[in-house]
Amino acid sequence: MHKAILDIPEVAALDARSHLVRIPPQLDVPLTERVRRLIDTAAFRRLARISQLGLVSLVYPAANHSRFEHSLGVYRLALLYLKRLAYDERFTAAVSSGDAQVFIATALLHDLGHWPFCHPIEDMHLPDVPRHEALAEGLLCQEELAGVLREHWHIEPRQVVELLGQPARTPTQRLLKTMLSGPIDIDKMDYLFRDSLHAGVPYGRNFDQQRLLGSLCLSGDGQGLAITEKGKTAAELMVFARYVMFSEVYWHHAVRAATAMLQRAFYMLYKQLDLSSLFRLNEVEMISALMAAAGTGPAAVLLGGLFGPKRQLYKRVAQYSLFENRPLYQQLARRPYHWLARCARCFSEYVGAALGRPVAEHEVLFDAPPMAREVEFNVEIFYKKENRYRQLGDVSPVIATLAREQFDDYVKRVRIFAHPRVAADIRCLPELDRLVERAVASAEHT
Repeated sequence: MHKAILDIPEVAALDARSHLVRIPPQLDVPLTERVRRLIDTAAFRRLARISQLGLVSLVYPAANHSRFEHSLGVYRLALLYLKRLAYDERFTAAVSSGDAQVFIATALLHDLGHWPFCHPIEDMHLPDVPRHEALAEGLLCQEELAGVLREHWHIEPRQVVELLGQPARTPTQRLLKTMLSGPIDIDKMDYLFRDSLHAGVPYGRNFDQQRLLGSLCLSGDGQGLAITEKGKTAAELMVFARYVMFSEVYWHHAVRAATAMLQRAFYMLYKQLDLSSLFRLNEVEMISALMAAAGTGPAAVLLGGLFGPKRQLYKRVAQYSLFENRPLYQQLARRPYHWLARCARCFSEYVGAALGRPVAEHEVLFDAPPMAREVEFNVEIFYKKENRYRQLGDVSPVIATLAREQFDDYVKRVRIFAHPRVAADIRCLPELDRLVERAVASAEHT
């Protein structure tokens, strides 16, 4: 047992039952004085005005929880991970009390650099659009936040920056980074549960969090997390929960219609925007800035359908996947956004000619899986009686399918959306797939 880790004020406060704040669903989060100072900074308070799921609330109305709430949930899980791993001799040999406190602060601040609708915008990989880690670094170096870290945590901001977004330099950093972002990390364990709770669906809560926590141990090389065989079923269910949450929530066709609308509007506007200022705004402010920049142009149609007085989402007119027209799926998936926009422009011209009336470029949107894939879920299982590790994928048919074969290809379909004014007519075109093929060929040679 590593008493120094258990004596860290925040870890000790788990059992003290005082100075708590409650978050759904009836979870008590301990707030020490130095944690209060961090969450009361302007940079952190901004997260209370940025929704965790953004456009998902257009389809699941209650999914409007904030990144502030999620950050508190991740922080609480960080304490629970440390409390469990304090009894693991290899962990305590690798992680000092100081390292653990950097991990706690980083867990609390892990979403600091996220701006509203961050992931859909980052997925476009547009030039001059920074990664959210760069914004986090800038915020961490600001006087208010840096002062709290130095004075009350005795942590240099660069230590948090390194753990958040830079390559690991030591085995200890590698271990702590996998706890922040890995197969069974604190971020994933919170967002699956919390997103499912607020969306009102059961899928992300159908795994035994307590069993998984209780089975945590170190991997064979000591530089990552593993689980004992007692946690195998809980891990399998977590993998399946993630798969179904992507299928039914994050990549629900109407959510992706809204996402495609926002991406196209941003693509049309971003060169005229001050991105450094825009990404420091909260959600309401950012929407207002985008609407102002759109004026009465085509982007205003897209933004008005998302944020105007009347919701008007584009409609799905075609869909392709590995099992629905594989050749077209493979031609469209994971292509650069500017290429997809060019493809949509060509397609709008072809369907306009087929319908005998103009179809505006912004009335047709191509939505496809982004270039980056999701992190594969595979983790080592420690069999104590045999004193050996096995990959979960080697002992579980569920994981063999959902971790080894990229589930991206099954839940992230290629979809074509169109404005309600023209969607039904486009959907009924007998030569629809052939027009998509023509658009692809034209985009390749433009």
